[in-house]
Amino acid sequence: MHISPDNIIYWQHGIFVLNGTIVFTWLIMAVMAAGSWLLTRQLSPGGAVSRRQSILEAVVATIERQLKDVTHVQPRGFLPFLGTLFLFIAVSNTLSVVPGFHAPTGSLSTTTALALLVFLAVPIYGIARAGFSTYLSNYFKPSFFMLPFNIMGELSRTLALAVRLFGNVMSGNMIGAILLLIAPLFLPILMQLLGLLTGFVQAYIFAILAAVYIGAAMEIQSTPTKRHKETR
Repeated sequence: MHISPDNIIYWQHGIFVLNGTIVFTWLIMAVMAAGSWLLTRQLSPGGAVSRRQSILEAVVATIERQLKDVTHVQPRGFLPFLGTLFLFIAVSNTLSVVPGFHAPTGSLSTTTALALLVFLAVPIYGIARAGFSTYLSNYFKPSFFMLPFNIMGELSRTLALAVRLFGNVMSGNMIGAILLLIAPLFLPILMQLLGLLTGFVQAYIFAILAAVYIGAAMEIQSTPTKRHKETR
């Protein structure tokens, strides 16, 4: 059993490699695109709405309220970004119970890429809210000498996001492989069910931490007047 999809090579020519991480990532993208199309193809902007649309709107509204409680800013601008991250991780971890499927989140390259997206999104949303010079000035607070430490803080939390997700998924795969070798059939099945719950928890933690980082970059720049208007 492969612990990481990076070790599954489907095609290679020189420096170009098509491994399991790329293939399974494309598969998840196709599943998410098809699912999004099926769920949203008959949405109505007003008037009578279907039960499916009512459920979708309730779910989105609940997530939006929770993000607002966590970040203390209006999350509508970054809700699609965080929602996509959460769904990708959750779908990836859920499909890991399918025989032959290897979650791309079990690859450090995938989790690093996701963490880098958050790393780039934080200053983008912060600059969009406060402006370029105002946002950059935070790296010099409380004094100019804090600049390298603030930069190290940004990099370290990005590394922590990547390693946390990778470590949890990889350890789950490793435990499942060991149990499959030394234990009866039913114990690995129970571990796979537990892995589903853990996968959703990891997706939730990743999205919430990303929301906290983005919210902090946006809220810390707000003047008291702006903050008052945002929370009303």
